[in-house]
Amino acid sequence: MTVATGALIFALLAASGFADSYGFYYASKIWQHGSLSWLDLGRAGLGWFVGISLYVVALRPMGGAGVTSAELQTAVWFAMTIVGVVVFSGRFFSWQRLDQAVAVLVVLALGWLLVRTGG
Repeated sequence: MTVATGALIFALLAASGFADSYGFYYASKIWQHGSLSWLDLGRAGLGWFVGISLYVVALRPMGGAGVTSAELQTAVWFAMTIVGVVVFSGRFFSWQRLDQAVAVLVVLALGWLLVRTGG
């Protein structure tokens, strides 16, 4: 796998993860006041729709690069989703700098594994 292909896959999975995290963030608000919030439900659905759409698009270059294991296909997405939820909640910026750096390094390390192992 070339570095450019790896970067494309990483970018698509990162965008997918962030879109899904947007959905998860707003899903947590759907029933907060005891009744259904249609606005938050719509925001959650939009995030998930964009997220899964980008994930499906990312599967094409992954397959072309020989990345066929579900573990690697979802690793970067999972990390970006977790980090995205923290960013959307606003809590990421209250973390200590070391913890922020570790979170970024984890995401980069998963990208590294995607490129190096090729699935």
